[in-house]
Amino acid sequence: MPGTPRPSPAEPARRLVALDRMRGFVVGLVVLHHAVLAYCTFGHVDRIHYALSTAPIVDSARWIGFDRLVMLNDGFFMPLLFGLSGLFVRDGLARHGAKAYLRGRLVRLGLPFCAAVLTLMPLAYYPSFLQAGGAPGFSEFWLATVTTGPWPSGPPWFIGVLLLFDAGAALMVARGPALPRAADPWRPGRCFAVLVAVTAAACLPFLLAVGPVRWFAIGPLAVQGSRIGLYAAYFAAGAWLGRGGGAAVAGFGRALARHCGLWVALAVAAGAAFLAAPQLGRALHLPGFATLALVGAVQAVFCAAASFALPAVFLRVAGGRRPALDSLAANGFAIYLLHYPVATWVQAGLLRLTAGAVAKGCAAFAVALAGSWVAAAALRRLLLVGRRLVK
Repeated sequence: MPGTPRPSPAEPARRLVALDRMRGFVVGLVVLHHAVLAYCTFGHVDRIHYALSTAPIVDSARWIGFDRLVMLNDGFFMPLLFGLSGLFVRDGLARHGAKAYLRGRLVRLGLPFCAAVLTLMPLAYYPSFLQAGGAPGFSEFWLATVTTGPWPSGPPWFIGVLLLFDAGAALMVARGPALPRAADPWRPGRCFAVLVAVTAAACLPFLLAVGPVRWFAIGPLAVQGSRIGLYAAYFAAGAWLGRGGGAAVAGFGRALARHCGLWVALAVAAGAAFLAAPQLGRALHLPGFATLALVGAVQAVFCAAASFALPAVFLRVAGGRRPALDSLAANGFAIYLLHYPVATWVQAGLLRLTAGAVAKGCAAFAVALAGSWVAAAALRRLLLVGRRLVK
């Protein structure tokens, strides 16, 4: 995933390959999510505050299938990325110490975050500003963005929040004893039940207090209010699993892979329930807060199931040569940073094209993924950028 520290070379190669490939695949899902968001049926343009539109570009071509895809993606992939990031926190802190670890994360995450929100995100949101009726002139738009706002962070919000979580972990270690290694074997079934319970308890209070769509922001640093507890819980869960080191993570992965079919079936069933939960709440004439609580509870189950099923699948197919997946994994962080302006400009260019939502969504995805992938590979060849920002 974007920003994941490199594990030590001694960790099992099979696990490293599987996690790297899964990380690249999830980044691909992020690109797909943003590419089709312009063509969802719930899309609308806010002509007063462009940043409050449902997406940077909103097209009149719509398809309800993209609504389902966006909802499913949104239900699990960002918590999974936080969980993956947490896996290697213990080893990083143990090897480098709190201060050096935090300095490394500031370079690895802080510099890309600053570079992205100062350059890539204004470029990505400029077509949105124009669609909402803003006056042309990118230099004026950029100056207003970084001075008076709004200053939407786009996908780099994840990098900023991850840096805060890493800083919190480093502060805990600096003020207390080092994280111990786990000695007990991990049982996926028990871990799944605990994860569902903990994430539901961490998510539902925020969801009911602020609603599902409100974001909190300080300049370009932003986080979805209802997900604060969910993201922190998954990061902590990853750190808890990772405290056992590479052997514990590999053992847990083997236990997941042995029951891959079961986890996939559970994820599919939970995903179907997650999609149906809003309609079920309305059919039962539940009050709004009760329907919201139902959706949040079902999401906790689906998110955990999908976060177990996807690693299980990749661990089953980790062997063999997969050049495309390996390249996607190697360039994943850079693709995560670079894809958004490509997607929004392609979507803006397709606005006047007479075509269906499916054709436009597929075209936006193909160009955004290919364009950011090629750009990422090129940037990684540059010594300074490759080592400091996107490698």
